[in-house]
Amino acid sequence: MARLPGLGPRSARRAVLHLIKKRGALMRPLAEAMAGVATSARECLNCGNIGTSDLCGICTSAKRQNGQLCVVEDVADLWAMERGQVFSGRYHVLGGTLSALDAVGPEELRIPKLRERVAREDITEVILALNATVDGQTTAHYIAEELEGTGVEVTSLAQGVPIGGELDYLDDGTISAALKARKTF
Repeated sequence: MARLPGLGPRSARRAVLHLIKKRGALMRPLAEAMAGVATSARECLNCGNIGTSDLCGICTSAKRQNGQLCVVEDVADLWAMERGQVFSGRYHVLGGTLSALDAVGPEELRIPKLRERVAREDITEVILALNATVDGQTTAHYIAEELEGTGVEVTSLAQGVPIGGELDYLDDGTISAALKARKTF
């Protein structure tokens, strides 16, 4: 349990002790559910999302065929976008970001598959929803260059001051991005 992200040794120990105490009510149903997920969960062959069939529900939905393709780093980012319920297009999960230090190049990610999808599907806009980190921005620039000349509009999420944010609590990079992305009031 301590190997799971977000759980340290003490938190894992507390969770395990709680599961043991509630063996019938919690541990057995959880173990059965996890066994079911282990056998049925698979990666969508098209976008990289997690589902129970070869193509996920987002990829098979006719309502999602609006020409927009949102590129995210991992499945957690896709699920975060879906929680907002504001994007009605399709997704493409990269499986990470480019990183020279970690020897992660375009071939280790799903960037070649992205190029194939743009050529094969009726994509009019690629939205880069990557983290505002050095690796995320490097990946975004690489993808934008790769898609240059395809006739597809490449956009990115806005960056800057969050709603309810106070300037005094923001880092210099966020303030800089917000100033560069300013709009008419």
